[in-house]
Amino acid sequence: MATLSAYPTPNPNFRPSTEQTEADPESLPHMEPHPSSDPNPMSVPNSNPNFSTPSDAIAPTEPPPSLFHLSFNQDHGCFAVGIDHGFRIYNCDPFREIFRRDFDRGGGIGVVEMLFRCNILALVGGGPDPQYSPTKVMIWDDHQSRCIGELSFRSEVRSVRLRRDRIAVVLEQKIFVYNFSDLKLLHQIETIANPKGLCAVSQGSGSLVLVCPGLQKGQVRVEHYASKRTKFIMAHDSRIACFALSQDGHLLATASTKGTLVRIYNTVDGSLLQEVRRGADRAEIYSLAFSLNAQWLAVSSDKGTVHVFSLKINGDLRVLTGHKMHPNLLLHRIPLFLLSRVCYPSTSARSGQWPSSAWLKVLSTLLLLATKRIQW
Repeated sequence: MATLSAYPTPNPNFRPSTEQTEADPESLPHMEPHPSSDPNPMSVPNSNPNFSTPSDAIAPTEPPPSLFHLSFNQDHGCFAVGIDHGFRIYNCDPFREIFRRDFDRGGGIGVVEMLFRCNILALVGGGPDPQYSPTKVMIWDDHQSRCIGELSFRSEVRSVRLRRDRIAVVLEQKIFVYNFSDLKLLHQIETIANPKGLCAVSQGSGSLVLVCPGLQKGQVRVEHYASKRTKFIMAHDSRIACFALSQDGHLLATASTKGTLVRIYNTVDGSLLQEVRRGADRAEIYSLAFSLNAQWLAVSSDKGTVHVFSLKINGDLRVLTGHKMHPNLLLHRIPLFLLSRVCYPSTSARSGQWPSSAWLKVLSTLLLLATKRIQW
């Protein structure tokens, strides 16, 4: 069930904050710049009593916040974290906290998803004292400091994915795709049990490509909405543990619960393009990430490392072939603090097993990935 309250229409021509100064103000009537887009947010007058700037940080004597969720925005320029009494937003380069929202009542946020750098976010309650029901997706307008839309379900929401024109809500065995402007339901997809909320959507200017688990073990489903085609790929013999989609939706990286191999597929025809080896020992893959130009692939696991691979794939998909490419070139094997459950907070938030040092571990990981040794 969807409800709306003065719901703004996301503008498909909305551009990152660095370009907004050149845009005609009339062309963005509903999209207010998020505080994160201001290069100096500390200088903005604060008229909202519930808003607290980084200078109002929690006193050292208070216990550290419990971390429930971490997710990057669509262009990976910043990331949001859900904690036990609100959410925070950080800029990646240079790294700094640029926005925070603390809730008075309860406040646990189990899922927080940004829409680029605008004022619209998707929130789901989480933790022992959730701000909202874990069965609802709340569309939060931070310019108005209130929820302006709501999507209700019969079971807990595992994850949410946003585009300028679509919202994908992932449940345990189902995915719902909505139109962003009016929250009209467009598509329902049944999946195998998906407790991690695995789902990926393309963010390029082209049509939507959505990837989710299929109905069989080791299978992924690729939805091409422009051509109204569905492609099933038997990616692994074991269950799918993680996958990632390139920005344009042309490349798909997958890993299984075994965690030794990562495979890259062409989403158009399902052909295997390359296979890279993370290691010989079984590992739990936490996350996969393509660089913006799809030349590099990062893989993090419970081994306390992030592997970065060079992809031997021609960027022009018109000349791609389906054969297995040459063995991978492992560029870096970066030691990290344990990256425990960072990429799948929906599971850990409910079990309450976040270590007290999780906050520092997440930030250490991000800083290491931002090193200038690799042109990401």
